[in-house]
Amino acid sequence: MKRMELLYQLSPLERKGIFVYSRRELEKLFPNDDEKAMEKGLQRMCKDGLLVRAARGVYVFGPAATRHRGWMIEHVAQALRPGEFNYVSLESILSEYGVISQIPVDRLTVMTTGAKGTHQTPFGVIEFTHTRRSIADLLDRTLVVEGRPLRIAKKQAAIQDLRRVGRNVDMMDMDEAEDE
Repeated sequence: MKRMELLYQLSPLERKGIFVYSRRELEKLFPNDDEKAMEKGLQRMCKDGLLVRAARGVYVFGPAATRHRGWMIEHVAQALRPGEFNYVSLESILSEYGVISQIPVDRLTVMTTGAKGTHQTPFGVIEFTHTRRSIADLLDRTLVVEGRPLRIAKKQAAIQDLRRVGRNVDMMDMDEAEDE
């Protein structure tokens, strides 16, 4: 993997809104690199700032990291749990709805059908909480927001999620919680 090859491959993809990659996706873009060459190339591209290592096995195209900063953490969350149903809930979305006064500045709380876990990234902390709800139920409890990478929980669904996982409900503004 060389600098010019990387720019040639990833720049057109960024224009299409694709700028977060798993290692496997990068391996497909550079099929001539064996395991060792890929590892060295990734290290070199990260050192040069052309790639940003967001989490284990997840990379962001460096030039896009500043241009698309707004929803970058959600793009990274999506890449960390591919093939799973993920949506913003709990404190992150309740803060956006004004139900809780604290604003989780450097943390994104995501409900997922995948594994629970916490990931430190250059874009903030991503906290995944597992849910066993059916996909049909999750589709009914969430909304699509244009331009946003992840679905978001409806207000009452986020409150139910918060209670269900045993989080602190004392910080909720009950007047705001009642409105839909």
